[in-house]
Amino acid sequence: MLDTTQDFARYDPVWRKAEPYMRARKNDIHIPLSFAWAVRLLNDYSDAERDVCLLAILLHDIGWYAIDMDDIIEKGFSGPNMLQSDVRYLHEAESVKMGTQVLQATGWNADIIAQVCEIIDGHDTRFDPRHLNDRIVRDADKLWRFDVTGIAVACDWFKLTPHAYADRLEDQKDKLETEAGREYAAQTLAASRNTLMLHVI
Repeated sequence: MLDTTQDFARYDPVWRKAEPYMRARKNDIHIPLSFAWAVRLLNDYSDAERDVCLLAILLHDIGWYAIDMDDIIEKGFSGPNMLQSDVRYLHEAESVKMGTQVLQATGWNADIIAQVCEIIDGHDTRFDPRHLNDRIVRDADKLWRFDVTGIAVACDWFKLTPHAYADRLEDQKDKLETEAGREYAAQTLAASRNTLMLHVI
């Protein structure tokens, strides 16, 4: 994974302001790892807007903080239509509201805030991406799942073994939005399967 500490001090005030809201649903793990994936994707897609993408991935899930953890797992991570569940829409709306407050408090201008919030609003529930920035954030949001840490965390959310969750990821890897994202997903999942000895257990 890339080192995201270099040249990213401009985002430190946002991290600090958002940090209290990352103590829900393992977002203090998920968001930094997704941020690193966004950096990698941005290196592949230089036409994307770096500030917009990195601020959006940093803030996209902080709205889970406002939702009861039992509701998150029972309503947002189960059932055939879980991505259109009420809690999914609610966490997006809360992330927009809280993200706006964080960005205003840390001095970002109205245009950047509007672009960031446009991506956050619907990042889980919208069927189609709106533009390249959106595609990058959506892929970065998912890529962390393919690594060992993501499998370890998410298999518990879905009440699956690591092997069963990795099998689910096999079906998802080709559905990412960017060519680079799909390649990273395939490579990372193969490495994770090897590390977790999934050919045996």
